[in-house]
Amino acid sequence: MEIIEGRNPLIEALKAGRPVSKILLDSNIRKHGAVELILNLSKARGVPVEFVDRRIMEKQSSTGSNQGVIAYAEVKEFVDLSELINISRIKPDKPLYLLLDGIEDPHNLGAILRTAEATGVHGVIVRERRAAGITPAVIKASAGAVEYVNIARVANISQAVVTLKKNGIWVTGIDMNGQADYRTMDFTLPSAIVIGGEGQGLSDLVRRRCDWVASIPMKGKIMSLNASVAAAVVMYEALRQREGPLPR
Repeated sequence: MEIIEGRNPLIEALKAGRPVSKILLDSNIRKHGAVELILNLSKARGVPVEFVDRRIMEKQSSTGSNQGVIAYAEVKEFVDLSELINISRIKPDKPLYLLLDGIEDPHNLGAILRTAEATGVHGVIVRERRAAGITPAVIKASAGAVEYVNIARVANISQAVVTLKKNGIWVTGIDMNGQADYRTMDFTLPSAIVIGGEGQGLSDLVRRRCDWVASIPMKGKIMSLNASVAAAVVMYEALRQREGPLPR
C-alpha cells in the first residue's frame, strides 16, 4: 500500500484509475473546488472517505504538507525496460527517454516526472539502488504526473544505455564538462537524455557509453544547475525541436 498526500496528486490518481482503498480528509476542510472534485471522484469510484481530526492526519503524513488530504492506494507499478521500448513502438512520434543516473532528492525526482509528462517523454528510467523511490514526497512534488509517466527501474544505468543503443536510440549525457552545446544535439532522432545525480553528475561508465556528452551554457558565476532544472531545460529543447518552428 502507498500513501498519496495532497489534493492534485489524489485527483490525478483517481482520474487515472489507480486503485485507492480509503481517503482521509481533515474534518475542518472546506468542501469546494479541489476537495469537492475529490468527493465526486471518490463517490463515482466507490472509494470510502473518512473525515478525521487534523492531529490524526499529521501523524499519518510524511511530507508535512498534505493539504488535509491523505489516501491509501496500490503501489505505483514500474515497467520493464523492454516493455518501455515496446510502448514507444506503438506511439506516433519517435522515442524520447530520460535516464536518471542517481537522483536522490525526492523533490527533484517529482519535479522531473512532472516535466517529463508535460514534454511528452515516453518513459523515465531510474536506478534501483542509491536513488529516490516513488515516495509520498515524490508523488506530491510531481503534482500527479507520476500517474501518467511510464517509469522503468533498472539495476544498472550504463547497461540500460547499451540496451537503448542496440534498439536504435541515440544517447546524450548532460554534464557540466560536456564539450558540445546541448542545443546542437539532434533530438528529432530517437533519443535518450541522461541526467546525473546531485553533486557527482554522470558516473564515468555512463559518460563513456553515451553517444555524446553535452553541457548547458552558464553565463553567470554559478557553474551548475539543479538536476531537475537541467533536465527541464533539455527536455523542453527536445520538445522545441520536435514541434518545429512556431507559427507566425
